[in-house]
Amino acid sequence: MFNTKINRAIILAAGDGDRMGELTRDRPKVLLPIDKEEPLVLSPIRALAAAGIRNIAIVVGYLADEVRRNLGDGSQYGVSLHYVENPQYLGGNAISAWKAKLWAVGEPIILCMGDHIIQPEIVRRLLSNNIITDTLCVEYRPAFRHDIEEATKVALYEDGCIRDIGKKLKSWDALDTGVFLLTERFFNAVEELARLRGNNIEMSDVIRFMVAQGHRFNTCDVSGCFWIDIDIEGDLKLARSKRN
Repeated sequence: MFNTKINRAIILAAGDGDRMGELTRDRPKVLLPIDKEEPLVLSPIRALAAAGIRNIAIVVGYLADEVRRNLGDGSQYGVSLHYVENPQYLGGNAISAWKAKLWAVGEPIILCMGDHIIQPEIVRRLLSNNIITDTLCVEYRPAFRHDIEEATKVALYEDGCIRDIGKKLKSWDALDTGVFLLTERFFNAVEELARLRGNNIEMSDVIRFMVAQGHRFNTCDVSGCFWIDIDIEGDLKLARSKRN
């Protein structure tokens, strides 16, 4: 049984994709074609829809009108899309998440990255946990497709809660897949941390901040599920080869 208490999701699609070079000069990274000209962002949209979540906020920033024009209201994909603007999209991705706080209306939500390809089973496993607490989906057995140097690593306590997180961890237990269950506590932490550090804060920064304050941040094991973070053109080529 999926968790019926969660019926909203947020997809972060505001970044300028500068590491893609010329590919994103005139097109947002989330609209780069992956399979049969379908844009990258359709992967999380379809994964959420397959798990029964059809009320989705897309946080946009760079070339926002292009995203709106391409995706529309979402009805052609069986979902309802709502757009949230993030004018500070050059800051950290946690600010993009925070911009959708009012839309989330205090309810727990699923958050996905618009530039990640994810198998629907990842969302299904997260929802089947039936525990409403801040949670990150993690991969314990990273496949060859993941650039470990670039990946966000997660160090865990014995109970599976996050002890530390970041790209530069020397000792770690799993990789961050970019799929979260978030509660009001997370959004409040973003707001508090932004007051201290400004807008250049990432999701990982907020998790470390919460953990330092004594909050438990849970994990969900999605090992074996397919996912890939599209950072550079090589990732895009790899993703296309796996889909064909």
